[in-house]
Amino acid sequence: MIEYLPEDWRAATLLGRVLTTDGPTPVLAREGRVYDISGIAPTVAQFLEGWGRSPKQGSRALGPCESLNLRRAWDDTPSQMRLLAPVDLQCIKAAGVTFAVSAVERVIEERARGEACRADAIRTALRDRVGTDIRSVKPGSPEAKKLRDALIADGLWSQYLEVAIGPDAEIFTKAPVLSSVGWGDWIGVRSDSVWNNPEPEIVLVCDRAGRTLGASLGNDVNLRCIEGRSALLLGKAKDNNASCAIGPFIRLFDENFSLDDVRKTLVRLEVVGEDGYRLEGKSSMIEISRDPLELVGQTIGRHHQYPDGFALFLGTMFAPTDDRGAPGSGFTHKQGDIVRVSSEKLGVLENKVTHCEMAAPWTFGVGDLMYNLASRGLLKKHAAGVESKL
Repeated sequence: MIEYLPEDWRAATLLGRVLTTDGPTPVLAREGRVYDISGIAPTVAQFLEGWGRSPKQGSRALGPCESLNLRRAWDDTPSQMRLLAPVDLQCIKAAGVTFAVSAVERVIEERARGEACRADAIRTALRDRVGTDIRSVKPGSPEAKKLRDALIADGLWSQYLEVAIGPDAEIFTKAPVLSSVGWGDWIGVRSDSVWNNPEPEIVLVCDRAGRTLGASLGNDVNLRCIEGRSALLLGKAKDNNASCAIGPFIRLFDENFSLDDVRKTLVRLEVVGEDGYRLEGKSSMIEISRDPLELVGQTIGRHHQYPDGFALFLGTMFAPTDDRGAPGSGFTHKQGDIVRVSSEKLGVLENKVTHCEMAAPWTFGVGDLMYNLASRGLLKKHAAGVESKL
């Protein structure tokens, strides 16, 4: 497992969830050792509420990170534990069109009406003009407004450019609570999708007060053929069974890792197909158009609250355009693709592509989690703290 951890994993504070024979269990890795922290907090959301405050006792040592024996969903390797997505009760939000490249690609989708074969010609016509211009302005600034007016006059304006350079970021709900998958699990694309992409991203994790406490890696799987037909189909393009992957762990902010590290992270993507196809790419957070804290501020505030915290995908600049099949067909996933999203300080998120209807259905909801935790006696000791908030 250590090959999927951050390069400096011995110095990292890693928060995650494993599926044991008892049920979903929060774990913490510090100084290279793993601890079951369900005796401190039965959920990751509750643990984060107390992070950075007075230390608590009650963790149970599971051993060194090297001995953590986890299996992938598609492996036959015997193991009692699976790695789950490291968030549980948090709402899963996403920011879109936060990079110039992704803004141009969304405009291309819109103008191509979701047909990949029309994308190349539109891309050539738009990229130089729009891509260069939107990189040069700060969203919401007077300069951005002037560019908006100029693009409208030239007939190049789009709803995607509005959120790329306008004052309001695109913030949407990516997936329901508990529906995301973790490292080593299947990720799903709809079988009727003919143009879809991985979207490698950084995911910030915040508590109920909006404190940004750590970061993870994410794959915001996107069905371009569906969103391209209409932005009103965003939910169908984004929120499908197994279409949201987060992991392998949340790296908590401490003396060895901070939000400044996130701001300069290089996110890498690797896709390896069963047909011998290989794709590699990278994107730098340095090129994001809005600071991560601005995106957090547009997610939570007097307009919207999250009592159990939230996870926020920060957007991607990587949109593969190379033809995988016939000329002009662009890139799309095939069943069996191995997808790896990685960075030096966050590790490697690895998943395998299948169709949404073939992935394990999402059946374990909030009620199931509460029943499981209650049956394990993990809720009684925390009931007083919950009552004090009511």
